[in-house]
Amino acid sequence: MRREPFGMSVGASRSHAAERSFGGGSRYGLRDLFTPLDTLLISGGDVRLALDPHTRLNSYGCAPSPSPDVWGFASSTASPISQAAYDRAALAREELVHKSLFDEVEVAFDSRCEDMRDELRGHLQLSPRVDVVFSPSGTDSQLHALFLARAVLGAAPVTIVVGADQTGSGTAHTARGRHFSTMTASGFSVRKDGAIAGLAGDSIALPILNAAPGIAPRADADSAVLRAIESTIAQGVPVLLQIMDCSKLGWCAPSAACLDEIARRWPGKVQIVVDGCQMRLGRRRLRSYLDRGYMVLITGSKFYGGPAFSGALLVPKGLSRSLDRVEIAPGFLDYADRSDWPKSWTALRSRFERRPNFGQWLRWEAALAEIGSYYAVPGAFRTQALAELAAGIESMIALMPSLAAVRTALEKTGADDEEFANTTIFPFALRRDGNPVSIAETSAVHRALARDMNEEISGSAADRQVAAQCCLIGQPVRLEQPDTAPQAVLRLCVGARDVTDAWSADKTQAQRNVQHVLDRIAHVLVKIELLLDRASSAASPGKSVFEV
Repeated sequence: MRREPFGMSVGASRSHAAERSFGGGSRYGLRDLFTPLDTLLISGGDVRLALDPHTRLNSYGCAPSPSPDVWGFASSTASPISQAAYDRAALAREELVHKSLFDEVEVAFDSRCEDMRDELRGHLQLSPRVDVVFSPSGTDSQLHALFLARAVLGAAPVTIVVGADQTGSGTAHTARGRHFSTMTASGFSVRKDGAIAGLAGDSIALPILNAAPGIAPRADADSAVLRAIESTIAQGVPVLLQIMDCSKLGWCAPSAACLDEIARRWPGKVQIVVDGCQMRLGRRRLRSYLDRGYMVLITGSKFYGGPAFSGALLVPKGLSRSLDRVEIAPGFLDYADRSDWPKSWTALRSRFERRPNFGQWLRWEAALAEIGSYYAVPGAFRTQALAELAAGIESMIALMPSLAAVRTALEKTGADDEEFANTTIFPFALRRDGNPVSIAETSAVHRALARDMNEEISGSAADRQVAAQCCLIGQPVRLEQPDTAPQAVLRLCVGARDVTDAWSADKTQAQRNVQHVLDRIAHVLVKIELLLDRASSAASPGKSVFEV
């Protein structure tokens, strides 16, 4: 049974379906395009995009408009929108309004989405044969992958999630075909973890954190994956294997050798989807995944620094042949609109409503501005800048007495990694007297970094100046191991914008720009030390000194 939209979701209200405007013809949602841009940018998603009524920030500490005074090193989580990206979104909105005066808004919107597919393929150097399915978030794209896998495999698969402990929290739900929030991006009220009609199934979670003391990837990840697949297929059930190419801590699993073994042992019984949502992988590696017939989950809002949320599923051309007569899971109809699917998927598209998601579209417009700017920078400089930033950050973390670096464990595969042979996520744990700081205090430090703490930090004028700077870094990642108390780590992240902003044809100026980024990161680390010192000297039982 279909539900009516709950609350305001731009572009989702069914009452617009019959709306008419001058010139005749349907004008679904045209009036919504005149909504303030900030409101449009946070529409068409789930509750994670909602703004706090007091701070006007979302749950990641980001505003819908540019915040140039906030330093952003949180691209593993979310980044503030840049002025250039915001300007592109504004211009795109104006152009769509203009085109909609001469054609139905759905037609103009559909055409623009198809152009964006071409632009994204161009930036990522992908073949025109690769299809792009847009979505409001990487989490939504996981549902799209599950839906397509059922069609390709001819039966409901068991989803095996590699790195289940270091992917998005919604994966525990989407892997089983269940609602991951209380509302869909289309504006339909649902029950979180409730079964999506026609899509629900089973999943197996494979963590990649070592069970032994210490923060490190498990050594038996490959064998654990092979055992899980073997056990599932022995029961006569196909597998959707979600592999990890850069987790929240920068880890990858399983190995390339393991993937070769899977292809050899179970042809046609395992469909692989790559969790590449962090987008910290070279374009050659991305192409190699697609050439092997893997689907790939991507976003424009992690490494590239577009606004949260903008998801997409890259689909090898061969897979789309299974879709012409596929049965649509009824509950899945609420998780996509017609324009999300490529125009060449005619039969599938016809089953979905015309329900333009203007928020999703504008977030992707902003993300494409960032992606285009990044790849306009010469490849040699991208590699050099990431290498210099990695070396500088690693040495600074090592020198900080209260920080303990966490192994990143990237699997190097040679030329396919390109500039991403360099680390871009730098996880670290907070320490006091050699012992881990509690999860609560780690979270409090993370929140305090994003606030002006000048009045809370005593000391020199220089210390207070450091404390006043608002900084965003990657949200705490909770880690749990047997026989030890849970702990959390924070993450400093290098993103595309750090490279784009540093680039200059003048080598001396470019070097100064890279050093400027490192100076800001040093500032962030000093602020962390100040916050920990403040907590150590002034904390009272049961209360964090960072809370206002």
